[in-house]
Amino acid sequence: MNHGGHGMHMDLPPFTLGRGLSFTGGDPFFLYGCALLLVLYGWGLLRLRLRGDDWPAGRTLAFTLGVLTIGLTMCTGLDDYGMVMFSVHMVQHMILSMLTPLLLLLGAPVTLALRALPTAGAGRTGPRELLVKLLHSRYLRFLTHPAFTIPLFVASLYGLYFSPLFDTLMGSRAGHTAMMVHFLAVGLVFFWPIMGVDPGPHRPGYVMRMLELFAGMPFHAFFGIALMMASEPMVTTFLPAASLGVDPLGDQTAAGGIAWAFSEIPSVVVLVALLFQWYTSEQRQARRKDRAADRDGDAELVAYNAYLASLQARGRG
Repeated sequence: MNHGGHGMHMDLPPFTLGRGLSFTGGDPFFLYGCALLLVLYGWGLLRLRLRGDDWPAGRTLAFTLGVLTIGLTMCTGLDDYGMVMFSVHMVQHMILSMLTPLLLLLGAPVTLALRALPTAGAGRTGPRELLVKLLHSRYLRFLTHPAFTIPLFVASLYGLYFSPLFDTLMGSRAGHTAMMVHFLAVGLVFFWPIMGVDPGPHRPGYVMRMLELFAGMPFHAFFGIALMMASEPMVTTFLPAASLGVDPLGDQTAAGGIAWAFSEIPSVVVLVALLFQWYTSEQRQARRKDRAADRDGDAELVAYNAYLASLQARGRG
């Protein structure tokens, strides 16, 4: 069947839509990428175990779930439906930019790499040394600074969907893949300074992290509302869906609702997690101060007892 001037067709059960693409049941790029991530993370865990070091099971679970969200989003038939329905595409976008980054970052992959990679030795540079250099680089400091991450987060919504760029990228599987990689990368650099447990070049205090979080979320919500309130389709990519019995405008409204919901729910989850991290950090600092005070008190007591002993010795003399 031919729609919108596209000469080829792909079979999408239970319907057919022409987009110049073949139904593959997922994106092989992301399939290989997920496999590579799990292999590398597993290698790091094996290195620690053979050395007798522990690694929190919660971090392993979080990272594994993060990779699975990529697999379910991009390596199944959902990816093909995301090429023809705005609402499904928005589900992919929101998962990759809002949920997957949180799970991957909670898995602390950078910390695992720093602990698992061997040191190259004096005067030599190996993978571990290169990673440390990258973490302290001006390049990464720039990429994770809120003056860059927040505008990038906003531009990835308005600059992409409300310009011809979106239709251009959606015209091919490669463009679609590149766009999804971009969404994932933007989510990672946005949430890393806010939520990440890995070391990084930009690690503000907890109050600043909350401000960074709420600085970006309203724009996200407004984007969803703009889609919901639009009186006509904002992009032409999904117009052929009308031949499938799908109302493009109604589907766009659903996409806007999905975008709006994802601006609210993850924000609350991140806020609760930040408050918990703040509380546990304060508790650790309080315990350290108590131990330091105890050591100082013991030292003062020893010094005072020595002073008394010296006075007593003089009295005897």
